[in-house]
Amino acid sequence: MLVRENTELFEKEMLSPYAVLSVNSRGRERKENECDVRTCFQRDRDRIIHSNSFRRLKHKTQVFLSPEGDHYRTRLTHTLEVSQIARTISRALRLNEDLTEAVALGHDLGHTPFGHAGERALNEVFPGGFKHYEQSLRVVDKLEKGGNGLNLTYEVRDGIVCHTVGKEADSLEGRIVKLADKIAYINHDIDDACRAGVLCESDIPKEILNTLGDTKSKRINTLVVSAVENSKDDICLSGEIREAFDELHKFMYKNVYTNSVCKGEESKAEALIKTLYFYYRDNYGELPELYRSIAENEGRERAACDYVSSMSDIYVLNVYNKLFIPSAWIGN
Repeated sequence: MLVRENTELFEKEMLSPYAVLSVNSRGRERKENECDVRTCFQRDRDRIIHSNSFRRLKHKTQVFLSPEGDHYRTRLTHTLEVSQIARTISRALRLNEDLTEAVALGHDLGHTPFGHAGERALNEVFPGGFKHYEQSLRVVDKLEKGGNGLNLTYEVRDGIVCHTVGKEADSLEGRIVKLADKIAYINHDIDDACRAGVLCESDIPKEILNTLGDTKSKRINTLVVSAVENSKDDICLSGEIREAFDELHKFMYKNVYTNSVCKGEESKAEALIKTLYFYYRDNYGELPELYRSIAENEGRERAACDYVSSMSDIYVLNVYNKLFIPSAWIGN
């Protein structure tokens, strides 16, 4: 028996009736031969980790733009924290941890440079609007591997596009990632805001701290345990924990996510993104080959949006400087 077949047999014997078994996957858009060693969801996880878009996450903003310090989160470290939390919940509920991990690692592949500032900018100028979760799906379906995409399974693709607002994922594994994403970003954003001097944990209302915990690790543990204890055929928190978590999100929105100290530079970031979008829309012949092909087949707006959204923060600045900032001239 192949290693993969042994793993699939283990899933049948050990996982919850609510789990998505690898053998029951709805498959890929392009049929492939199965791997001898890895299940379909394990292959998806590996394809995401080895993708260019995954590596670029290390230079994409989470909340704080270009922070000075090694310990602020980036989009990559956020993704890893989401994966860790999601896998813990999935394992405790005896769901498919490999599927959960693949969705978690891929959920933000389409995120823009400069965090949600970049997303807002492209949403304003790109016809039809821009949502990072939709772009994440486009990245894995279309943009990776020179335009061939990663050809992921339906369940991973569904979890990626459903990880935030709107439709719930079909699988419980995908729904876990949606919750883990929120658990991760709210708690690590508190951590980063405290490091930046924008916030003190003591600023958080005592009723919230008394319910969820007065440290990051305690709050994460409370939320994870609540999810494990209250989930069965759906992923849920207890009423008291859910209410406190919602209040914490409102507190963070007021005190961090719209804070002028945290967001003071975002108007500049939005201007950069819009400038580059319009430049490449009007000069699409200067795009790399993949994006020139997209311009010819799907329109120059689509190509410019795909290219600019794929950039890291550092690359945006380098390209902008090259295009619009005069170089020093040194005479003889």
